[in-house]
Amino acid sequence: MGKIFCITNQKGGVGKTTTAVNLGAGLSHRGKKILLVDLDPQGSLTSALGLKKRNFEFTVYDWLKGNTAFHQVAISHNGLHIVPASISLSGADIELSAIPGRELLLREGLQKVCQQFDGILIDCPPSLGLLTLNALTAADGIIVPIQAEYLALEGVRFLLETIEIVKKRLNRDLEIAGVIITMYDSRQILQREVMETIRGHFNNKVFNTLIRKNVVLAEAPGFGQDVFAYKPDSPGANDYGQLCREMIEGGVV
Repeated sequence: MGKIFCITNQKGGVGKTTTAVNLGAGLSHRGKKILLVDLDPQGSLTSALGLKKRNFEFTVYDWLKGNTAFHQVAISHNGLHIVPASISLSGADIELSAIPGRELLLREGLQKVCQQFDGILIDCPPSLGLLTLNALTAADGIIVPIQAEYLALEGVRFLLETIEIVKKRLNRDLEIAGVIITMYDSRQILQREVMETIRGHFNNKVFNTLIRKNVVLAEAPGFGQDVFAYKPDSPGANDYGQLCREMIEGGVV
């Protein structure tokens, strides 16, 4: 049965979607059957894989509401399995709030299908609303992308507080599976200092692999591709490839 990971950080722009897409693709290239769930109303993951313009009959929102079955909403694309999102998800916090057990909707859905996959990655919105709460409740572990900047640490502080609440009330087994330092530039003294602060705080939860700042990672979504398909010899592809190896060898996935 595949492990479920939510990829989250309250601060936007830290590489959540980039990490979800390229981890999924990298693990898929290494023989893992991966499901990606787009839980962001902006549909960033769906867009990054070149699927935004498709006219989906059903999306993750219909699945959460129980209006459709998993096989009707999940699609296959370049070796990945994807539950896409659309703008209709933006009303989820309000529209789902009246449903009993609203925090458990995603968990109930994923528990029925997780045995079909080696890993499930949930791309969360940059907020701690009902959608992110669903992801935290469904997850076995949390993957936290974080920039080596002091402002990025603030978002993590709020996330850690939320994790403790979720552990007490909804998912007592929830743990941080790993912290990924993204957009790293070793030439900047400040980033090196913040990286050491992050490692000191999270200890062995921080992956050894650093995702370096690389323009290719920003370009690839514009072509609807993961970095391995776009430029497989780029530093971005090398970094995410190394991260996938580290996760597999470390038994994370």
